[in-house]
Amino acid sequence: MSVNHYENFPVGSLVLPPRLRRPVHAIYAFARHADDLADEGDAAPEQRLHALQGLQQELDCIGSGHAPHSELMQRLQQQAIEPFALPLQPFYDLLSAFSQDVVKTRYQDFGELVDYARRSANPVGRLMLHLYGQTDPVSIAHSDGICTALQLINFWQDVAHDWQKGRVYLPQNDLQRFRVSEEHIAQARADAAFQQLMAYQCQRAFNMLKAGSPLGRTLKGRIGYELRLIVLGGQTVLQKLDKVQYDVFRRRPTLGKRDWLRLAWQALR
Repeated sequence: MSVNHYENFPVGSLVLPPRLRRPVHAIYAFARHADDLADEGDAAPEQRLHALQGLQQELDCIGSGHAPHSELMQRLQQQAIEPFALPLQPFYDLLSAFSQDVVKTRYQDFGELVDYARRSANPVGRLMLHLYGQTDPVSIAHSDGICTALQLINFWQDVAHDWQKGRVYLPQNDLQRFRVSEEHIAQARADAAFQQLMAYQCQRAFNMLKAGSPLGRTLKGRIGYELRLIVLGGQTVLQKLDKVQYDVFRRRPTLGKRDWLRLAWQALR
């Protein structure tokens, strides 16, 4: 399965326990489809919102004890929601975030960005915890920190890509604080001011990732290993951003096969 969108999250890899692969695939397929409705193709905003509203109505069907209409949502209901008694709110939160992507292209401050990540990223981690059966408040808080950090790391990787879609996720008040304008992005100008701004944002993401990392030891077995691998992957992307001096315009830092082999060994240790 392609992981172009949710590349920092597990999508049914062989590392996961076999019993969780089908529900994880079903959850990922839902999130990927909803994300594509909001972000891909040439549909008008009204059409995108209408399509997302259709998914919400299908969730309403599931919540009322009825079968949804589409094959995608039937699969989600039969392979994930019903057998694991998953709450529906995380799915509604994802749809809320994707709908916001259609209409909101700027974020005034970091709080607005974190609120977006609360709905765009944290639900995935919470659903994973429900699948695993560990939903205590501490585990949820750690998961939220990791997922928010991963969402932020995606934003910092994709500054140039998001600009092409008319979006800027760097907080507007931080742009002003570091004396960086949107012209920096338009002109692909990674000067000292832009580097300082990005270093500041990456440190925020690193702090969140580190705060949530104890969950990788709390969760036992394959799921704990998978989570440690994800955290190490996020840390490595941040290191790569620093190595290229945050010039995301000429090279988007990504993880290659050699990186994953090294991280796999580190996660075992």
